Amino acid sequence: MIPKFNIANGGLVRVLIHINVTKYLNFKVVDGSFVYNKGKFEKHRARKFFIYVQDYEDNDPKSHEGLDLTKVATREVIVKYGLEDDMIDFIGHALVSLACFQRGSPYIYPLYGLAELPQVEFDENGKAINVTSKRETVRCKKAICDPSYLPNKVKKVGKAAHAICIMSHPIPDTSDSHSMKLFCHIRKCIIFVSTEAKTDNPEMELKAGIYLLSPVDEILYDIYNIYMHKNNKEDDHCFISISYDVTTHFKTTIQNVIAMYSKIIGKIFDLSVDLSAASVVVE
Repeated sequence: MIPKFNIANGGLVRVLIHINVTKYLNFKVVDGSFVYNKGKFEKHRARKFFIYVQDYEDNDPKSHEGLDLTKVATREVIVKYGLEDDMIDFIGHALVSLACFQRGSPYIYPLYGLAELPQVEFDENGKAINVTSKRETVRCKKAICDPSYLPNKVKKVGKAAHAICIMSHPIPDTSDSHSMKLFCHIRKCIIFVSTEAKTDNPEMELKAGIYLLSPVDEILYDIYNIYMHKNNKEDDHCFISISYDVTTHFKTTIQNVIAMYSKIIGKIFDLSVDLSAASVVVE
């Protein structure tokens, strides 16, 4: 399983606020985020953009670099510096986190976990009719679950390489950020490294990422499959999500969930909410 964080301005946080779950959840902001892409940081282009933002003065036209910020969109300003879409998205969520939670990382995570989905039961025609959990059964017209609950109704669409690295130190060059110590216990750090896999050799697939961590005390490798539904929802009334991908956030997952919601309910889910309703614990 790939560990995931919530994006501060992401769909999952908005859904949790919409259904009032945030009344019972507190979030913590990850203190530091570090982006690695194909072996290189977008350091040069990002540096130029941040210097522009830092040096910008309303009353000094020389600092504007030909941009009238009263007329151009923020995205146009960012694109001017050649940043890739992933970096633009990353910066945008970080700014939202800074505005809402007074922290610069775009990632937050709940301090408490949520329960698992129960077991699905079918009638003689193969339609989902019951959901059973802890010896209690509830009748239903539709079943909603992830691929692990109904393995005979899904197909393989990819695979992911995953490594759990046990270390005696934080990741080098991350300023000892708390986010890098999130899984620390007894002076050990547990770091997760993941990527889309093209082969069955996780050591080769993850080599570039693990190189950044050295030295590592011990590494546990794994390859797991990614599934999506192959069933006919009209026949069995089962709505099955896509397996978690290798991203560190829930963006693609919640997009899949919202798409399922629209198919089941027949209307678009409104994500217009007050983000301040999500409370953050400051340590």
